[in-house]
Amino acid sequence: MRLTMIGTGYVGLVSGACFSEFGHQVVCVDVNADVVARLERGEIPIFEPGLADLVARNVKAGRLSFTTDLAAGVAGAEAVFIAVGTPTRRGDGHADLSYVYAAARQVAEAVTGPCVLINKSTVPVGTAREVEEIVRKVAPDKAIEVASNPEFLREGAAIEDFMHPDRVVCGVDGERARAVLAAIYRPLSLRQVPIFFTGRETAELIKYAANAFLAVKISYINEMADLCEAVGADVQDVATGIGMDKRIGSKFLHPGPGYGGSCFPKDTLAVLRTAEDAGVPLRIIDAAVRVNDERKRAMARRVVAACGGSVKDRVIAVLGLTFKPNTDDMRDSPSLVIVPMLQALGATVRAYDPEGMAAATPLLPDVAFAAGTYETLDGADALVLLTEWNEFRALDLAEVRRRMRGAAFVDLRNVYRAADVAAAGFAYTSIGRP
Repeated sequence: MRLTMIGTGYVGLVSGACFSEFGHQVVCVDVNADVVARLERGEIPIFEPGLADLVARNVKAGRLSFTTDLAAGVAGAEAVFIAVGTPTRRGDGHADLSYVYAAARQVAEAVTGPCVLINKSTVPVGTAREVEEIVRKVAPDKAIEVASNPEFLREGAAIEDFMHPDRVVCGVDGERARAVLAAIYRPLSLRQVPIFFTGRETAELIKYAANAFLAVKISYINEMADLCEAVGADVQDVATGIGMDKRIGSKFLHPGPGYGGSCFPKDTLAVLRTAEDAGVPLRIIDAAVRVNDERKRAMARRVVAACGGSVKDRVIAVLGLTFKPNTDDMRDSPSLVIVPMLQALGATVRAYDPEGMAAATPLLPDVAFAAGTYETLDGADALVLLTEWNEFRALDLAEVRRRMRGAAFVDLRNVYRAADVAAAGFAYTSIGRP
């Protein structure tokens, strides 16, 4: 099939490349000429394992191309996906749908034949109907059906998630949209992946409900970690013990400095605003958001405590800045709260991240960025392990101790065993462990 992807951000680029790997002809459209030029040169503007090879292979095969010309991009397309950003709107926490609405208008004006217009962006309940109204107003005589097809991709594992998903959710109100989406995802249905068809509003809410539930799990285990510290229990054993219950499951029960990234923070706020508008309070999700916000500040205070109650004139070495490993995404990363708090208390922060420093530089302008892991540690009074990149999981602790001036080791991801770190001469602080 001939497909068009509007937007070459994280969702659009990964989805477009994966659809082309299925054998579809895919054109990715973006208004940013610099991004399109880079993609045409084979440069990938985001870090995602395996994406560069996937894009290169399908461009070479003639199944994947890029353009700034929307009219040319949608010409002859049987389906057009909208995969543009829906950031949190300033002031009220609602999702900003201006890019979605603009894309819908432009597609409606440009398409020349029947097509299905599919929202892949994360959008509030009712957006598909709003897009349908825009399409009917702009192009009342064109055969355009509107559908919803939310994505469930984890940064750092997006290609695996797309190729081997738990399910594909398709929100449709018409038989043509259902048939087109079934054809698009036929390669997955042949592998027995559930293709779940439902109404458009339900599909939109499934996305928000899923992300909010995972955010709740993270906030829950972080509060359990605090309780474990107070009573002398081990949160990792607690997480393992409850995760063995199939009704609960082990995923997202990893204590740490709080969630971040492009999805959980904005999606929890957006669903709260949607619920407020509907007159339905979501008290559990609201609590999870508040717990997560406080969690990041509490972790900064934990670093201060590990340094004896003050970080004034201390050098703090921070390993990891992105919100999770295997991505360069800095959006709502805990580091954006923790690092400035330490600096405000008089600390000098030196940091290193394998992929995130380019994105972090304008966000953390007063941080000294190091060239590598061990260079970050030279003369430091404290080490803070903030993001669990693989290269931070097997540090030479003797070398770390030799390079550092102080002995505080704050492990906010519970990567290390306390006995091993103590044996190397450190005062070790972790999360939720006695």
